[in-house]
Amino acid sequence: MANLHIKNAEELALMRESGRLLASVFRYLDGHISDGISTMAINDLVETFIVDELGARPASKGQYGYPYVLNTSLNNVVCHGIPSPSQILQSGDIVNVDITLEHQGFVADSSKMYLVGEVAPHARYLVEKTYQSLWAGIKAVRPGATLGDIGAAIQRSAERHGFSVVRDYCGHGIGREMHEEPQVLHVGEPGRGLVLREGMTFTIEPMINQGSAKVKTRKDGWTVVTADKKLSAQWEHTIAVTAAGYEVLTLREEEVASK
Repeated sequence: MANLHIKNAEELALMRESGRLLASVFRYLDGHISDGISTMAINDLVETFIVDELGARPASKGQYGYPYVLNTSLNNVVCHGIPSPSQILQSGDIVNVDITLEHQGFVADSSKMYLVGEVAPHARYLVEKTYQSLWAGIKAVRPGATLGDIGAAIQRSAERHGFSVVRDYCGHGIGREMHEEPQVLHVGEPGRGLVLREGMTFTIEPMINQGSAKVKTRKDGWTVVTADKKLSAQWEHTIAVTAAGYEVLTLREEEVASK
């Protein structure tokens, strides 16, 4: 794969710093997301924090012509939701906030689900099991494992709870570019696909649907929604393959103790 970049120790250190900065963006955002805030206000808060407080660059802005610094994917939106001043979060919503950040030439990419106010048990369950599916995939990462091992672990975890895995979108290699090789599918067969090597870096970002895995894109050309209008959830981390297994470069403070 021409675009498969194995990172050396210096490059991994820079990626680790980008990941740490991105984790701090979510820590900042935790205190601001609540019912009554618009998704555009979330976008603007994050842009100011990344640029003015962290001295970094929001990597999504301008990428492929996208004008904003993040995606806000609400309820039945699977991914690539566009922030809007008229889209106001309300109690009961679930929303994925997907943010990329570039610092000293290296990009980190992560997303987190937020539960707004009083969320229905079935929606909360979807969010929790999607998070478990993410970690099932992460824990399959080690030198000598395959991409199929990651996808199979995610698929087993999600389907065990009656959910479906979106196949139209996947994780990706990451480093100096936001999208590098390899593509990281969230379904698969154990032992199949590219063999993982120490120094590889990529995202794992399963999109898990309450109903069918089928999706469609709205007329805006960005927003992807479930075809059956049921809920969707997603979590994402940037991962490095290490000699001992894996390192989550975008790990957030609340996850450290449990992971």
